[in-house]
Amino acid sequence: MTDAPLYYRSAPPIGEIRLNRPNKLNAISAAMWTLLKDAVAAAAGDVDARLIVVSGEGGHFAAGADIAEFERLYASPESSAAFSEAMLTALSALETLGKPTLAKIRGVCVGGGCSIALACDLRYGAPSARFAVTPGRLGLVYSLADTRRLATTVGVANAKDLLFTGRRIDAEEALRMGFLDRLYTDEEIDEATLLLARRIEETSPYSAAASKKMFALLAEGAADDDPRAAAALAEAFGGEDMAEGRKAFLEKRRPNFRKR
Repeated sequence: MTDAPLYYRSAPPIGEIRLNRPNKLNAISAAMWTLLKDAVAAAAGDVDARLIVVSGEGGHFAAGADIAEFERLYASPESSAAFSEAMLTALSALETLGKPTLAKIRGVCVGGGCSIALACDLRYGAPSARFAVTPGRLGLVYSLADTRRLATTVGVANAKDLLFTGRRIDAEEALRMGFLDRLYTDEEIDEATLLLARRIEETSPYSAAASKKMFALLAEGAADDDPRAAAALAEAFGGEDMAEGRKAFLEKRRPNFRKR
């Protein structure tokens, strides 16, 4: 175990990004955004990790930003801009990581915690999970990227509801809204996460990364005939994973895709 407030740990087929300030409900300090970016880089280089799981130590995901730092972080326009840039860079790195990502959520998931969860591809929750999107309670505004992720995940009307009111929702409502993809008991959520990782492990790492690029193109409004999509298809058809997948199918065996 490490004392770092956020760290990466390899546990194949899972790579884990862990928020580690349980005495503060994993409130996110400014330093943790840089650590998050570094953890994402470590995950990208871990060829044995097929699913990157973000979770919190001590029964909670994250209680949002560490408000004790606000006076220093927002002391000037320059310091505010530097903090915002660090946060946005880390979230973008997580969102664009070329591997499937999952937020495994127990307990509070508020403010910046929701931003981290929304930057993941999938979100599993336990019954203890509680959510709130709180910039309005602090006189702040969600970034355009955060707003896009929220609206894409829960729909525009629900996103407006959460942003305008800052209200807290429980795991059941989060599931109905689409914020959570699955709701498990505390006993089931770890097993379900491992099962997902093992299923992903049976598929092509190239295909997962390419699929994430396709979703990114959709998010930016790309047309069906976008040349970047056509290039990705052509690359796949001529790629080593396609060759191995076809060969394995014909030989009635599990494909042995190269680790990436």
